[in-house]
Amino acid sequence: MPPVHAEAAPAKVNLALHVTGRRPDGYHELESLVVFAEVGDEIEAEPAPADSLRITGPFGAGLGNGENNLVARAVAAFRRRWPERLPGGLSLTLRKNLPVAAGLGGGSADAAATLRLLAGLGGAPLPLAALGELALALGADVPMCLLSKPCLAGGVGERLTPLRDFPPCHMVLVNPLVPVSTPDVFRALGKRDNPGLPPLPDPLTRPAQLGLWLAETRNDLETPARGILGSIGVLVDAMGKRPGCMLARMSGSGATVFGLFGSAAQAHQAAHDLRERMPAYWVAAAPLILPA
Repeated sequence: MPPVHAEAAPAKVNLALHVTGRRPDGYHELESLVVFAEVGDEIEAEPAPADSLRITGPFGAGLGNGENNLVARAVAAFRRRWPERLPGGLSLTLRKNLPVAAGLGGGSADAAATLRLLAGLGGAPLPLAALGELALALGADVPMCLLSKPCLAGGVGERLTPLRDFPPCHMVLVNPLVPVSTPDVFRALGKRDNPGLPPLPDPLTRPAQLGLWLAETRNDLETPARGILGSIGVLVDAMGKRPGCMLARMSGSGATVFGLFGSAAQAHQAAHDLRERMPAYWVAAAPLILPA
């Protein structure tokens, strides 16, 4: 039986996302506090005569497995950069547990997990900077997903400051299973030169500190996304009324809404209540991944 290698692709959540400008090339300057939850997609690989990609999981039908898939692109880019590290083919399986086009960085997280998996298959450890350059070439969110730890992100998402500490928190994610187009959300954005994030508390070790800081922040994409999909506002209101919810907000460009909780019991109760109230929606509860 050939060995099977596996890597998790955790969901990315923008706790705060400020759009601070627009560059001449059309990309937007952002400032964001990014965290990752212990729920996500999964990548597996095993030796094979040639490279192939199979997609399974509850949301696998929403993705194609051709050369434009970010997992396939990550494998091709890795082979070009380090051809000696992958002498044979790989049979890859992507288990798609996260909704597609949900504001959770799914494709970027999948590509980053693929790079981590390939880098660990053999040979000396690869320099993180070189792996990060390859990640950025695949997409602006891929470098932060490569870290999959709390960080501040700037620029188009490529300037990363990993956080030394972060309070233990739990998260509830809800998605109405309606994809939202990121370009459409940015086109509907009314103002593109908004103020940046306030300074983070140092050290940031308590959930109450985080909650107070987040109260002074925004997701500048939430208002235009609500205009495109009204159920986002309904979800934010419903989440915010759950006992123990420190913050209810949309993640990324939507349509996933998150609730931040200080305890696992509160988060799981909120998820239970929301599943009962909205049985057709995707709901998950999970702790945040903390700095090592």
